[in-house]
Amino acid sequence: MKNSSSSTQQPESTQQPDAAQTGEPTPAASTTPHSDLDDVAASVPPASGDEPAVADGEAASARPSRSKNRAAKTAPRPPVKRTFATKVVGVFGELLITAGVFVLLFLGWQLWWNSIVLTNEQTSDASSLADDWKLPVVTGTTPTPTPTTPDAAAAPVNYGDPAVMGSPSAGSDFAILYVPRFGADFKRTISEGVDPHTVLNKGGAGHYEDTQMPGEVGNFAVAAHRDGWGSAFIKINELQIGDPIYVETQDGWYTYRYRDTEYVTPYGVGVIDPVPQVEGATAVDRLITLTSCNPLYIASERIIAYGAFESWQPRSAGPPAEIASVVGSGN
Repeated sequence: MKNSSSSTQQPESTQQPDAAQTGEPTPAASTTPHSDLDDVAASVPPASGDEPAVADGEAASARPSRSKNRAAKTAPRPPVKRTFATKVVGVFGELLITAGVFVLLFLGWQLWWNSIVLTNEQTSDASSLADDWKLPVVTGTTPTPTPTTPDAAAAPVNYGDPAVMGSPSAGSDFAILYVPRFGADFKRTISEGVDPHTVLNKGGAGHYEDTQMPGEVGNFAVAAHRDGWGSAFIKINELQIGDPIYVETQDGWYTYRYRDTEYVTPYGVGVIDPVPQVEGATAVDRLITLTSCNPLYIASERIIAYGAFESWQPRSAGPPAEIASVVGSGN
């Protein structure tokens, strides 16, 4: 009888034969030769500043080009959105600049060009007025010879008390002012009243209506602009003691001599009293007073120039020698 242990069949083992035993390579095994240097290289970290290794297929996309960097730096910034407040401030600033330009243009016109125009007009008006007052020439008469000897020429002629005209109508031109210190050809009309719009802004001088007339005992007071509107009295501060001031009317010429200057506030109306700055006093002298604004372009006070009467000569005697060349339009 056979032994039962030998007759029982053993199940087949599922263990895979060892590769060493079979001589066949396992699926996980690499066919590339491996050395110890590969292990060392893998364990060394990349040097500072070196870029990590990138696969060949990813090199182009992983590293940005220089042209792309430049494009990124020069790319335009998005516009800043302006708020309502910034828009208002901008518009207001532009309006201020425009207004400033117009102000400068206006000042240039008023202080320079307008003064030139008015000065020329005043010269023409004064000449025409003097021509209207000229005495008619009588034919067949022999004119009185002019003295030629120095003593006779220098001797003053006394024509008696000066003629005094009546009060002119408001705004009318009744006299002509000559001040050689203001210019060799300076002449301005004198109108009745000192209203800026109807009188002073025409470029001439205006007579204070409550003051005396030329040659009259008391104070013949006139006003004129110093800057702009003809600038008739721009040189009033340059007067020197003894300077002549001539006034021509239909009756003749009145000569005054500058005496002194005073500065007052705009409310210092006492300067046009019959006796300046002495209210209620009785006048015994014949004076002329020129008033204007001071300082230039500010007008915070008034500059006052006083003159005293020296002489007069009727129209038949002709004009004073110093202004004979500028009287009328024929000279």
